[in-house]
Amino acid sequence: MEFSSRERQKHFRLAGDRREQYPHSLQFYLEPPTESISLVEFESFAVDRLKLLKVVENLGVSYVRGTDVYKSKLGGELRKLKFPYKALAEDDYEARRKDHISHFILRLAYCQSEDLRRWFLQQEMDLFRYRFNELSGGLMQKFLEHVNLSFEAIGEDLKNELANELSVSTPGFSLSKVKEQMFYKVGLADAVDLFRTRRVYIKDGYAYVPFKEIDVIVLNNYRTKLSKALALTARSLPSIQSDERLQPLLNHLSHSYVGPDYSVQKNTGKISLDQIDALSVKSFPLCMRQLHRALRDSHHLRHGGRMQYGLFLKGIGLTLEQALEFWKKEFIRGKVDADKFDKGYAYSIRHNYGKEGKRTDYTPYSCMKIIMSNPPSQGDYHGCPFRHSDPELLKQKLQSYKISPSGITQVLELVKGMHYQLACQKYFELTHDVDDIGFSLNHPNQYFTESQKLLSGGRELKKEFNNSGNFQQKNNSQESINSSSTPTSASAKADTELEGLEAYFTED
Repeated sequence: MEFSSRERQKHFRLAGDRREQYPHSLQFYLEPPTESISLVEFESFAVDRLKLLKVVENLGVSYVRGTDVYKSKLGGELRKLKFPYKALAEDDYEARRKDHISHFILRLAYCQSEDLRRWFLQQEMDLFRYRFNELSGGLMQKFLEHVNLSFEAIGEDLKNELANELSVSTPGFSLSKVKEQMFYKVGLADAVDLFRTRRVYIKDGYAYVPFKEIDVIVLNNYRTKLSKALALTARSLPSIQSDERLQPLLNHLSHSYVGPDYSVQKNTGKISLDQIDALSVKSFPLCMRQLHRALRDSHHLRHGGRMQYGLFLKGIGLTLEQALEFWKKEFIRGKVDADKFDKGYAYSIRHNYGKEGKRTDYTPYSCMKIIMSNPPSQGDYHGCPFRHSDPELLKQKLQSYKISPSGITQVLELVKGMHYQLACQKYFELTHDVDDIGFSLNHPNQYFTESQKLLSGGRELKKEFNNSGNFQQKNNSQESINSSSTPTSASAKADTELEGLEAYFTED
């Protein structure tokens, strides 16, 4: 029997088996959820976990894993998003349930390509590592037993007999420390990484692993299981893609941005057209700086470039009238005359501002949308330079922008690791001469806003006269927050139930 969200909660409270369903705050996610959940819960759980994994990625590059500052920041994010934080919490059933369900939702969303699987696997591994190492010794042992990794602890007699060998073979272990530490007898196949890096004592096909290194074995086991599970889920892609309930949601999650959508601008009319050249150098992210330069050089951009750059300019505050003037002036310097522009290009600009067609007020592209969709072909200038440029060409571009050799090396290392947004974040730091920008960069318009704040000492842009000399009044509308970034109307479908999802995670 399946329970809806409210019925299920009531049922488990009455039955008193909350702890039996989730006996530990940590798990290997071996069993998919079988309950029905509302569409609203599905979306909110998925977005919160995606926010968490984005933080995990950012912290992993910005700080050394395992340091106090890393643990403090990640622990704070777990608390804020209401995921399991303290393993000893008396009543964290809802947090454990959210952790379980949200993992499987993102597993569906991120099984759809090799790049997505790789990213999801890495962030889930880092999250698991942090949470496992936060367990006390007793809870760690209980968890190992729960996942059938209950390795045999060697007795004191054998440990004393092998004390010299354990001390010599285990880095950082004196004889006194060997006597204090618990050691486990582990099959060599489970301890390959420790053996390869010469961190354990080997005898008769067994590795003698100190308690503090047991996480390496657990993580390897988890990686193997999750990697296989992602491959298995990927085999269900044809079924997932034909599921009209899920496919729009999952596609959006895998390309998702979870911050402000910049569809309502605080700075409308504050930017004059005369400012754009200077702003492109000081405050545009590399993708928009590249598009602006290409437009100035060739007096034309193809559709992909016009959409990406036009919506960005809309987001930083260009009015519809300014946008029409800006694009028309540039295009008629090339091979497009005024009449052709009015007939062939002006409509699409008005369309982006919600003045034509369905009257949709289009949102500027997020980093994830730029990175994951519509890659540029020859003659195109849209896309993400960190994702779509040849590394050598990217290096030359950064050199032309006077980025230091050490800074270029750091950027290229992040690109090599496929951390494209973090590479852009590093570019921000290098071009603004700051060590830590203090935020996660997820949107080109966020880049512009934060740059202007920094350059103006935290003050907002001053009001400017536009090219026509008309003073533009401040738009006092609040910035629209689209935390779920999905096209689904939550209010219209709040009671919709999703069920039967477990079929996608199991073999036929």
